Amino acid sequence: MATLQSANITVMVKAARKAAGKLKRDYGEVEQLQVSTKGPADFVTVADIRTEEMLRDSLAHARPEYGFLMEESGTIAGNDPNRRWIIDPIDGTTNFIHGIPYFAISIALEENNQITAGVIYEPINDQMFWAEKGNGAWLNDRRMRVSGRSQMEQSIFATGIPFLNRGDHKQFLQQIESVMAVSAGIRRFGSAALDLAYVAAGRFDGFWETGLQPWDIAAGIIMVREAGGMVSEINGRDGMLKTGSVLAANPNLYKELGQTILNTVK
Repeated sequence: MATLQSANITVMVKAARKAAGKLKRDYGEVEQLQVSTKGPADFVTVADIRTEEMLRDSLAHARPEYGFLMEESGTIAGNDPNRRWIIDPIDGTTNFIHGIPYFAISIALEENNQITAGVIYEPINDQMFWAEKGNGAWLNDRRMRVSGRSQMEQSIFATGIPFLNRGDHKQFLQQIESVMAVSAGIRRFGSAALDLAYVAAGRFDGFWETGLQPWDIAAGIIMVREAGGMVSEINGRDGMLKTGSVLAANPNLYKELGQTILNTVK
């Protein structure tokens, strides 16, 4: 049975569900959806913009003093300088426009430079992942825990693969080769937010990626931590939102996964 949701979590869950209604209809009509590009293989759709506007409207109505950091609209200062929402309207847009049902709405609450609450909603299968500092991590009304696996060879890890001219392809290939050699498998599904939620749910044993944006990972960071996992930059530091480097895993595998990846850095 789920713990009682705080007022902020209730606001976030309601905003995500409201925005998801139209998003699911857009997904069903994806071939007719207007798509433009921000850069090579970096897509933005009418659905991204509309979903972000709906989320902003809902959250601003409930918490008019809070600011925003959003993927499409950037930073909007609020009257409260210490609190802001961090929003990704569709994490996994490339999946969305290809009709692949692995994408999510991600909302995080940052207070005094710390992430204190997060919601990641996967609308196609109605999976509402949520977490709050000190209140645990939940999937719908079920408590989430990271996996208990302790052997790399029994574990599955998720990552994101750099594409076109983004990221260091050579270094990534070295990383993936080193993890392939010692693990039960690697998955690349195309949504960092959901990958982190899956680590929190014990579905993946760990996740790593570089070059991410704050809205990709903010909600997932608190989700993994509240599910008993560990999250940092790949080098072990705590500046994930600034550097876009993320390593997340259960406590048994965190150090070994991180060292396996770091050993490839020349």
